[in-house]
Amino acid sequence: MPATTKDYSFGSESNVACRIYSAGIQLALKVFILAGEASGDRLGAALIEGLQSLVGDVELRGVAGPLMQELGMPTLFPMEELSVMGIAEVLPKYPELRRRLKQTAEECVSWCPDVLVTIDSPDFSLRLASLVKAASSIPTVHYVAPSVWAWRPGRAQKMARHIDHVLALLPFEPKFMTDAGMSCDFVGHPIVSEPTASQQDVADFRKLYELGDAPIALVLPGSRLAEVQRLAPVFGEALRAIIPSTPDLRVVIPTTSHVASTVLEAIKNWPGAPVVLDPRSDPNNQMHKRGAFKAADVALAASGTVSLELAAAQTPMVIAYDMNWLSWQLMSRLANIDTVTLVNLVSEQKVVPEFLGPKCQPALIANAMSKLLADENARDAQLKAMQQVMIKLGQGEEPPGTRAARSVLNFLSRRAKTH
Repeated sequence: MPATTKDYSFGSESNVACRIYSAGIQLALKVFILAGEASGDRLGAALIEGLQSLVGDVELRGVAGPLMQELGMPTLFPMEELSVMGIAEVLPKYPELRRRLKQTAEECVSWCPDVLVTIDSPDFSLRLASLVKAASSIPTVHYVAPSVWAWRPGRAQKMARHIDHVLALLPFEPKFMTDAGMSCDFVGHPIVSEPTASQQDVADFRKLYELGDAPIALVLPGSRLAEVQRLAPVFGEALRAIIPSTPDLRVVIPTTSHVASTVLEAIKNWPGAPVVLDPRSDPNNQMHKRGAFKAADVALAASGTVSLELAAAQTPMVIAYDMNWLSWQLMSRLANIDTVTLVNLVSEQKVVPEFLGPKCQPALIANAMSKLLADENARDAQLKAMQQVMIKLGQGEEPPGTRAARSVLNFLSRRAKTH
């Protein structure tokens, strides 16, 4: 979608200020929120709960997923309409996405909220903020700082044209945002509020799937179809190389509904009598997934935020990822970092071995997994780093949703004093 405002007109400029208190009378806080995918819906729901606990009377409008709707927020249209990734997928839906962008901007400006909060989904979110800023003085907050520390640092400066305040999930991100001209608070990562399995949950999981006391390799080949198709053969061969030294190894594969069929097909010849946790046939899938994460002796995962889930469960891991040759050439040249694993980045230690691009090879992956299974010192180094990571991400502090809500309110308070 082109970042243009030439076809849009929303009337005269709005004079928006923090209206939490006016003439001694507490008024409802009007918050317009945009969430474009499931992860944004979870963040949005936590933010709403935080605002409701701190302010009490909150009016909500925008685009919401099911979790946000359960908390009383209506949605302009189904959030899933915005959950589109990739050029090939976006192009046929471009006219409808553009129409939804215009509709959302018009609704926001005409309602005149105290603040617009866009959550992740940067393509749609930042275009919405641009349109709203062009037509009003509504304060804008973006939840989830873009990974400018990893690549394309210029995105922060472009974002600052339309975004006033940022809510960051990682502790090292605020500096990048403030250097670009936005205010920013680290509010904690939602992983610290996610439930983890107890030892009883682990015992129940092992019993349910008849795993006994066998060592478990948790395998996570990605949540996107292309990832699974590319990584599953490599992961299967890596597991096959481990079996001679760990013949009783069992393999457990959590998956998601939209790739479950592909996973089941891909692992037909895998060793380790694989157990697939399929949410389509298991109403207790989330509970069993938590049990699997905690029960595993080692994990092999595609690169992504799953490394933080494994850190929360204290599961030693190996990270591997591959992509087509051209994408790898571009990404490797644009990257500003020498590790992509969040556990390594947050802990500032390269304790999690990673095999990316040309290094995503079965033999290399198998050697690293075998070392974690056999070497107590290697496991302990990871576990100590994981504990540090969870503390740095906000474990033991106020819930991230409440911290995010407090950050938004403090931002509005500061703005009210200067506008």
